[in-house]
Amino acid sequence: MTFKSQDDAIAWVSARRAEIEMEVWAPDAAARGAMQRSAPNFGAYAKVWLEGRKTKGRELRPTTRYHYQQLLDIYINPTFGEMRIDRITVDDVNKWYDELAPGKETARAQAYSLLRTILTTAASTQPKPLIPFNPAHIRGAGNTQRVHKVRPASLQELETIVAELPERYRLMALLAAWCAMRFGELAELRRGDIDLRDKRVKIRRGVVRVDGQYIVGPPKTDAGIRDVAIPPHLLPAVEAHLEKFTGPDRDSLLFPSAGKSASHMAPATLYKVFYPAREAAGRKDLRWHDLRHTGAVLAAQTGATLAELMGRLGHTTPGAAMRYQHAAADRDTEIAKRLSELAERRPDE
Repeated sequence: MTFKSQDDAIAWVSARRAEIEMEVWAPDAAARGAMQRSAPNFGAYAKVWLEGRKTKGRELRPTTRYHYQQLLDIYINPTFGEMRIDRITVDDVNKWYDELAPGKETARAQAYSLLRTILTTAASTQPKPLIPFNPAHIRGAGNTQRVHKVRPASLQELETIVAELPERYRLMALLAAWCAMRFGELAELRRGDIDLRDKRVKIRRGVVRVDGQYIVGPPKTDAGIRDVAIPPHLLPAVEAHLEKFTGPDRDSLLFPSAGKSASHMAPATLYKVFYPAREAAGRKDLRWHDLRHTGAVLAAQTGATLAELMGRLGHTTPGAAMRYQHAAADRDTEIAKRLSELAERRPDE
C-alpha cells in the first residue's frame, strides 16, 4: 500500500513490528480489509458481469443481454448502482423489493431474479469472494405466474385470420400455425430454406431486433435448428408465394419489409395487419406467437408423440432435443400429412 507521508509510513511499519513481536500480526486479515476497502460499487460490477456473462458456456443472446440491461437501468441501478457491493444488506434488498414495480409482477420477479444472480456471482468469485454471502434470499420472489392464458385458434378462426390478411402475409400466418414457427424464424426465412422436392422448410437461423438493429443468429435453442415437413395442403400457397413475393436468389427473404426486399420485417409492420385480422375472427386476445401454440395443439391432435412434437417445435434442452429429433425424424412427414387431413376434414365428419 502507499501513504500520504513518510511519517505515516513509519507509523504503519512500527505498528506492524509491534504486532509481530506480540505474535498477533494477521496479514491475511489485513489483505481482506484492503480488498473490502476497494470493493466496486454495484453498478460497475453489474456492467462487468453483464459483459462476461455466459450460460452453458455461451454468451448471452442479444435480446437477453438487452433485457438484462433494461432491468438494471430501470429497476436495480437507481437503488444499488452507486452502493459498494459489499455494503448491500439484507434489509436493503428487502426494502427495495417491497417498493419495487407495483402492479408489474413479471418485471418485479425478473428484476429480483437478476439482482440475486449477480450477487450470487459476487459471493462465489474465486479465489476471494467480493461479498461474504448473498443478501438476496426472499423465498419465491423470483417466481412468476403466466398472466396470458393461451387459447389456441380454431380451424375456422385460423381460416378467417388468413383470409383477412393481405396476400403477402398469408403464408407467414400459415407457416406460423401449421409448422409452428417463431416470428424470428419466419422473418429470416429465405428462398434457399424451402425444399420443395422433399416438402420441408429448413430452419437454421432467426432474427431479432435489439435497440433498433436487426441481428441474425441461430434459433432460440439448439433444438431450433431443424427441418419441418410442410403439410401438403400448404404447398400450393408456398409455391404461389415464392413466385409472386420472393426474389429469385437463394438469399431472398420470403417475408421482407414491405417495399424493401433486402430488409427484415419489423414486428410492428406485421401487427398493423394482424390485429385487424384477429379482430375479424373474434380473437382480439390472440397474439402472433399463439399461432405457434395453435400449431402444437393441431399436431398433437394427429396423435404425435411428445418426442415428435418437441422435434417439430424445436423447443427443448439441447441434450433432450437430440433424442427427440432422432425419434421425430422418421415420423415428421406423416405428421404433416395428418395435419392436411385435419384441415380438410369437414365439421360433420
